[in-house]
Amino acid sequence: MFENLSDKLDRAFKVLKGQGKITEINVAETLKEVRKALLDADVNYKVAKDFTDKVKASALGQNVLIAVSPGQLMVKIVKDELTSLMGGEHSELNLKASPCIILMSGLQGSGKTTLSGKLANFLKNKRQKNVLLVACDIYRPAAIDQLTVLGEQIGVEVYSERENKDAVKIAQNGIVRARDLGKNVVIIDTAGRLAIDEQMMDEISRLKNAVKPTETLFVVDSMTGQDAVNTAKAFNDRLDFDGVVLTKLDGDTRGGAALSIKSVVNKPIKFVGTGEKLDELDIFYPARMADRILGMGDIVSLVERAQEQFDEKEAMELQKKIAKDKFNFNDFLQQLQQIKKMGNMKDLVGMIPGVGKALKDVEIDNKAFDRIEAIIKSMTPKERETPELINISRKKRIAAGCGMDIAEINKLIKQFDETRKMMKAFTTGNMKNMMNKMPGRR
Repeated sequence: MFENLSDKLDRAFKVLKGQGKITEINVAETLKEVRKALLDADVNYKVAKDFTDKVKASALGQNVLIAVSPGQLMVKIVKDELTSLMGGEHSELNLKASPCIILMSGLQGSGKTTLSGKLANFLKNKRQKNVLLVACDIYRPAAIDQLTVLGEQIGVEVYSERENKDAVKIAQNGIVRARDLGKNVVIIDTAGRLAIDEQMMDEISRLKNAVKPTETLFVVDSMTGQDAVNTAKAFNDRLDFDGVVLTKLDGDTRGGAALSIKSVVNKPIKFVGTGEKLDELDIFYPARMADRILGMGDIVSLVERAQEQFDEKEAMELQKKIAKDKFNFNDFLQQLQQIKKMGNMKDLVGMIPGVGKALKDVEIDNKAFDRIEAIIKSMTPKERETPELINISRKKRIAAGCGMDIAEINKLIKQFDETRKMMKAFTTGNMKNMMNKMPGRR
């Protein structure tokens, strides 16, 4: 995500490396490269020019502190302006109404139906909402089936009327059904439409007027770059939507839509789709995205993902086991499985400040975890519980069981031993610090 843009901005800042102070000349050189990087990322020309003008005004109006180099100051200014460009503060959904009605709109093929399922899953699991999905795409033959399958996967009911060809009436009946069932959120999936299709645009306008949604969201494929911004403007002129959802931000996207859309339509990006799985939908935080674009990582999002997967009680039990040197392969396997749930490994690594940039050309394969799991699952319950039992004959049997070379088994056991030692040292050190901080201790 934004890899090319990050590289080009990094090169732009090198113009100021080693400079003693910020001058109009070296700022102009840097910003020429920054503007070029933004245009290459498919950012709207006017947005790119306004952005670099603001950065220039900020840079020339500041004195460089002794402790900060001109390059570091420029990165800080660009980060602040990028954050502002993408909306400043993050924008939450308005969920106060009961039921809260969310109307999904967007182009054909933008991933709207899948996004409806992802949003239902997000609201159910992270906002504890009782959701009803309403299938109002009456044109695409498989749309109702697709939404029904998604609903079954996430445990959310789907309301549909297969014989009815009046999308407005289906939406209204769906809302009545939601009230009868005590649902507090209704997500209405609509047909994809082209901005130039007057009949289809008229239908969604009538839908909005009839159901009076709490939130109208425009779903757009971020892979379409500048075209995404143009269609957003056309839809907003007609619908006056409340927010944008960018899908496929994990793909080979240049980032133009994410950087331009707020300036052009003056509506916030509320969510981003970061993968194909139904739990790969994230709230859009402009400041965190600016950090990632500039290669600074996103440690807050990484911690939040970890907290979602790791149970506090289990973590305390694990800490006790580590302190007593009882950490075993069952625990190791459990930790791996929880890390896998956090998402794509390359995406996770990119959230660690400095690491994403250092490993940008390294292929990080999630399948490496599968190999480790296969080895551990080839062990007997006793071997997993007591790793010290694993001698050469047991290693041969494990290797045969998982279809790997004995060298792979040795490598994993060595890694496990090193991990166990490191975890014990870290845990013991933390416990001593906690003891020393207790009242009455000197």
